Amino acid sequence: MRNEQEVNQAIEQYSDMVRRLCMVHLKNHADTEDIFQTVFLKYVLSSVSFENEEHEKAWFIRVTVNACKDLLKSFFRSHTVSLEEVMEQPALLLPDNREVLEAVLSLPVKYREVVYLHYYEDYTAPQISRILGKNVNTIYTLLTRAKQMLRERLGGEGYE
Repeated sequence: MRNEQEVNQAIEQYSDMVRRLCMVHLKNHADTEDIFQTVFLKYVLSSVSFENEEHEKAWFIRVTVNACKDLLKSFFRSHTVSLEEVMEQPALLLPDNREVLEAVLSLPVKYREVVYLHYYEDYTAPQISRILGKNVNTIYTLLTRAKQMLRERLGGEGYE
């Protein structure tokens, strides 16, 4: 079990990343907060010793992705409709940014994951391949296909 100082430091360092990753997968604020708590509880109870900061960050990403996938597969989740699907949230983003975000969120999960890790967390394709446990060429293919889908949805070459 980790001490309070370690936990506070991890929350300060990784909370934004964990929340963004959850939103990319779940598209739901309430579920995002649930998974956020789950991830940091696992961290508190974990006895894993990290080799370095990158190893720790990769651990948080992997645990978050797995927790999101578990939630999405759960019986409760597959038999309910979120309020966000019923009512569109108010426009908090600028129209251009909202359009891009909606386009990214509309991608299938396998594309959303790599787009998020590459463009928001600045991971390279080889790093993403290690985090997700996929071949590096698969990551390049997913990024290329995701960019093409986004180009089609956003209408042109202006979004690269």
